[in-house]
Amino acid sequence: MNGKKILFVSSELVPYLPENQVSLMSYEAPRMVNSKGGQIRIFMPRYGNINERRHQLHEVIRLSGMNLVINDMDMPLIIKVASIPRERIQVYFIDNEEYFKRKATFTDSDGNLFPDNDERAIFFAKGVVETVKKLNWSPDIIHVHGWMASLLPLYLREYYADEPIFADSKIVTSVYDKGFEGQLDAQMHKKIAFDGIENDKIGALETPDYNNLLKVAVDYSDAIILASEQLSDDLTEHIAKLDKPVLPYVSFQESEEAYSNFYNTEVLK
Repeated sequence: MNGKKILFVSSELVPYLPENQVSLMSYEAPRMVNSKGGQIRIFMPRYGNINERRHQLHEVIRLSGMNLVINDMDMPLIIKVASIPRERIQVYFIDNEEYFKRKATFTDSDGNLFPDNDERAIFFAKGVVETVKKLNWSPDIIHVHGWMASLLPLYLREYYADEPIFADSKIVTSVYDKGFEGQLDAQMHKKIAFDGIENDKIGALETPDYNNLLKVAVDYSDAIILASEQLSDDLTEHIAKLDKPVLPYVSFQESEEAYSNFYNTEVLK
């Protein structure tokens, strides 16, 4: 991995959020690349339940200030940054008062999905791309973790298809069994279509449940990692039909060697 540039985009990441399969692998994969001499950038949403003082987040003025259009509304983009001291890893946070100030991640105190989770996912995808463009940092690999990040492959390949900085980037999506119950907003596909993405590209999102979000993500990825031991039959069958490199599930203890080999022999070949 020496000298390779890898962009990690994740819904969740330890130590900023509680430990689970997504947040742990979203930390472990970049740690591995960092230890092998790769260059990394990590992006996640700045949820309101992340303690900014304890984790020493601060705004990056030169990267903030842009407005992103979400369903015909201008939404200000704020970029914050923090470091994971023991690994010397820097993390960029995508923030917006409307979408991410609330003191929770995906659901309210009753366990109901936030009604604007679809717009938050669109904002996150666009925010990551626009910030990487400002950094003028061209990644060799873009590795996506978690459903809040699942629109990134679609937006990179459709909305940002002509961006030269991503022309040679390979997209890897890790598929987890940790999703959500129910569906996101029924108008999600129309909000994405507002960005000029054709309906036939996002037909699955007319039913915006977890499986369909991940189907769209893997459809627009170059390679796939099965990051959970048990996935739904629906997702498993969909992935099996794709003519793309797939890394089968490996245990956490085996992941460092397996991921490194997969990047080098399948993704970057």
